[in-house]
Amino acid sequence: MHRIIVSGIAALAFVLHAAAALKTVDGDLQVVDHRSVAVYKTTPQGELKINLYFPEGWKPSDHRPGIVLFFGGGFVAGTPAQFTTKAEYLASRGMVAASAEYRIKNKHQTPPEKCAEDAKSAVRWVRINARRLGIDPGRVIAGGGSAGGTIAVFTAFNTAFEPEGEDMSVSSRPDALVLYNPALGFPDNQPPNELSGFITQWKVTAGGPPAILFFGTEDALAEKAKVFAKQMAEAGNRVEFYSAAGEKHGFFNDTPGRPWHALTLRQTDVFLTSLGYLKGEPTLVIPAGTTASLKKLTGY
Repeated sequence: MHRIIVSGIAALAFVLHAAAALKTVDGDLQVVDHRSVAVYKTTPQGELKINLYFPEGWKPSDHRPGIVLFFGGGFVAGTPAQFTTKAEYLASRGMVAASAEYRIKNKHQTPPEKCAEDAKSAVRWVRINARRLGIDPGRVIAGGGSAGGTIAVFTAFNTAFEPEGEDMSVSSRPDALVLYNPALGFPDNQPPNELSGFITQWKVTAGGPPAILFFGTEDALAEKAKVFAKQMAEAGNRVEFYSAAGEKHGFFNDTPGRPWHALTLRQTDVFLTSLGYLKGEPTLVIPAGTTASLKKLTGY
């Protein structure tokens, strides 16, 4: 009986370990209309998928830059669809773009730490499968909005939340960051809450990836993001911080009748072009008649 129990425990441990593992692209991707979907990770709470967007003329043998985008939702809700239009545009400019699922409280009943682990898994998955995806593993970008921006930062500047059972010799640290109002700390005058300790689990280090940040001036989360930007600059890391006058949290979303999706995405294009990841002028058209503009901050 003892042997049966031990064997059962061992088998259960094996299953749980296997259920928290990265997947590989073993066959050809089924690319239709420049899109595909793959399972990048299995977890005890179910499979996690990643939506892939490919440029015109893409081939698996390419060595293109890649970007993984993470949706917002306070680590509780949200879907990869938030970044569909941004991913489609970046793919049209020549890179392989992706929008990834990660575990969230409402759907998976998991804590925010799992969000951070899954973000690192997604970046690592892109590198592991770079030859199948037509991606240069040395040019992988992470980005996201709000909570998704937080975990994108964690892929670069956090060592506390590491997924188990993955090949740690493959780096989960991106080569650049694209951050739309990431939650990196709450204002000093706000009482602590259950996320206060979590979202500050970043530590800027020298030699980190270049980053671009976007915030509305009426977003209370901008305060601590400026601390992040200041530390980036002091560490010798390239950082750009753009503000939108009078705008609140989430202003960057693709909302009909508003110009900020186009303005932030165009500036993202300019930033990535300056890094050599894209070529030529942005093809995105700014809505006619808009007087809105982004202001680049020079002091934090």
